Amino acid sequence: MMKIRESDVKKRLDVYVSEVNGITRSHAQSMIDSGLVRVNGESESKNYKLRPNDEIEIDEEEIEILSAEPENIPIDIVYEDEHIVVVNKPSGMVVHPAPGNPSGTLVNALMYHCKGTLSGINGVIRPGIVHRIDKDTSGLLVVAKNDDAHLFLSSLLKDHGIKRVYHAIVTGRFKGESGTVDAPIGRCPADRKKMAVIQGGRDAITHYFTVCEYKSFTHAKMELETGRTHQIRVHMSHIGHPIIGDTVYGGGKTPFEKANAPLLSGQCLHAKELIFPHPVTKEIMHFETELPAEFKKLLEKLENMN
Repeated sequence: MMKIRESDVKKRLDVYVSEVNGITRSHAQSMIDSGLVRVNGESESKNYKLRPNDEIEIDEEEIEILSAEPENIPIDIVYEDEHIVVVNKPSGMVVHPAPGNPSGTLVNALMYHCKGTLSGINGVIRPGIVHRIDKDTSGLLVVAKNDDAHLFLSSLLKDHGIKRVYHAIVTGRFKGESGTVDAPIGRCPADRKKMAVIQGGRDAITHYFTVCEYKSFTHAKMELETGRTHQIRVHMSHIGHPIIGDTVYGGGKTPFEKANAPLLSGQCLHAKELIFPHPVTKEIMHFETELPAEFKKLLEKLENMN
């Protein structure tokens, strides 16, 4: 995150990105069109004029990934019409191309499945992508098949109009049956690949509820009020209840996790429910998936330990 200098005020966004990264202006424009540049947390056009106190965030690790190709990869389509498609993403699949994962992503699969009918608002590496979930998080995503649907869904997301419900297994037990974590999230100063609760970060609010308690673990449900990168993982770690299997944010340390490593390919987190009004009909759409097989097996093992 960079706060612009006084000398950069009124400068075009593409010019600024070109100068600070030492790249061509056309390359900078491709990054902006692909959603790799955000101004105060939001995407802006390449001709946006910088204002005093603007903060610019650039996904520099994705700077070289500027295209995606259709790939015949099976995906679990929960719902589809001419405006949207709802997908149940498996754990282990990256949502869009990035360094280290230039192919084999959900975007590659969607491009093949939808045959060119995806919105272009987020550029060539994120066509149709309205919101994301992490590689090792499974569950529901809604994807836009045209620009009007994308604009509607993006506006809903910004105004907290899409209800997203996650399930996870966390270490320990909560002090109460439910609670809220209201703590700002930003890039970790010590490790730029991680997020952290930091002063001056972006507002982040997670509501959590106990589904079932076990000896040293809790099956929990979370509802997002905001949607920051790694939000649930960071917030659960922040309150001392990291998600099992999440070695990035403090999980993976208990004997239970080590004994059941084959069932854990990362954090045990699943986007189980998605509720939102349809972009055209405005009918309330409610989608819910089963917990993944590995998630269920872990719960069975915890039940047997009680």
